[in-house]
Amino acid sequence: MNNIRTLIIDDERGARQELIRMLKSYPQFTVLGEAANADEAEKLIGFLKPDLIFLDIQMPGRSGFDLLENLIHVPQVIFVTAFDNYAVQAFDVSAMDYLMKPVREERFKSAIDKALEKIGTNDGAAIFVKDRGKHHLIKWKDVHLIESVENYARLFFGQEQVLLKTSLNKLEENPGCQRFFRANRSILFNIDYIRLIKKDDDGTLVELSTGELIRISERQAIKFRNLIKQ
Repeated sequence: MNNIRTLIIDDERGARQELIRMLKSYPQFTVLGEAANADEAEKLIGFLKPDLIFLDIQMPGRSGFDLLENLIHVPQVIFVTAFDNYAVQAFDVSAMDYLMKPVREERFKSAIDKALEKIGTNDGAAIFVKDRGKHHLIKWKDVHLIESVENYARLFFGQEQVLLKTSLNKLEENPGCQRFFRANRSILFNIDYIRLIKKDDDGTLVELSTGELIRISERQAIKFRNLIKQ
């Protein structure tokens, strides 16, 4: 990727300016803007949809982790902070890197090299979820099933599952969920995980490669048949 669209988020103006200065040495990066707090950043990320954000953790109001939890579009993240006690938490959410202030040129170059390698591979859209005190950065392509549970959606990925406070209707509007099909009122599933389609007296069953059997409702059956013909 020759143009990595970047946003700088830090409550200290001097820290933002220093990152912008350092990025001038790397023409592959375009700084779209800067934000001094999570509220400003959330609006800019929703509008500009950057590929990468440089994100402070401790800011007035909401923290950097709080910001990620509320995003629909989740860019790649490089944390930049004066505190080392968040490092484990940062890598738990698959942060690309964790830079300590003041940022040294050689560490910055290392983070930039990672960004050039990882973002260039177009790893796919992701969502940030906080569930039971643990943070997860989950790629939509790794989610095989989403189940409605009262006011939550339960996301199944690999051998894990997390709860996200949202509805299936809202998730269907998420650009990251384009590969998901609404089987019935309570289930979305990733069509890339279809192993087998079965017919029985009650209609259509889909078996996923992860082992789950999903009933396609009568209402959705025609739409599903048209989908698999494509």
